[in-house]
Amino acid sequence: MSAIAPIDEERPFIAHLLELRNRLLRCVVAILIAFFAAVPFADRLYLWLSGPLRSVLPDGASMIAIKPIAPFMIPLKLAFLTALALTVPYILYQVWAFVAPGLYRHERRLVWPLMVSSSVLFYLGAAFAYFVVFPVVFRFLIGSAPDGVVPMTDIGEYLDFVITMFIAFGAAFEVPVAIILLTYTGAVATDDLRKARPYVIVGAFVIGAIFTPPDILSQFLLAVPTWLLYELGLLLAGWFVRGKEEERPQQTP
Repeated sequence: MSAIAPIDEERPFIAHLLELRNRLLRCVVAILIAFFAAVPFADRLYLWLSGPLRSVLPDGASMIAIKPIAPFMIPLKLAFLTALALTVPYILYQVWAFVAPGLYRHERRLVWPLMVSSSVLFYLGAAFAYFVVFPVVFRFLIGSAPDGVVPMTDIGEYLDFVITMFIAFGAAFEVPVAIILLTYTGAVATDDLRKARPYVIVGAFVIGAIFTPPDILSQFLLAVPTWLLYELGLLLAGWFVRGKEEERPQQTP
């Protein structure tokens, strides 16, 4: 019996590894399916993505490709990033399904809404950047060009810039989720977060200065939503913490 015991103890660990492998494979397959589905529309996707910039370019100006392979590779890169963005909910579901068996019942009820809301908030942040921030930013950048200089943006540089902006605004919109997790797990008290409000506001403007062009309007467009979402996170955190305290005597694994 002693010779068999170590093998039996290893089986749960191996089963977890196999499950992790299967879920990773499902994520990879989902990304590949979305990628190949997006490839035929790669040029249209880039045309749509570059719309805010092209709409403010002066007459006769256009976007350029400074590398010979860029006209082929950049649309494919955009197709892959699009596939990755579209499959985020499915990837999060696979993460949820893998960790759910080890969570308490009240934790399972919390994690699923947070995962859904984090996906929605990230998409909202990216949409806010595209529809609200980009027109302001590109109008400022193109309008600040000296006389006699015709702006012609490289397609690769433009893609890198807008992806950075999408990530910055998407992450900023995740502030409520981060606050709820910190307070619900007991890492930080809600009262401490309220006391830190002045530092958060200053930090939001610092982040806005780092990730946006140097005009004050675009900085406000990142800093103010971040601050408002911080306040929303505080309100929701108080509600979640109260609900946790009410359920604590009844929680069962």
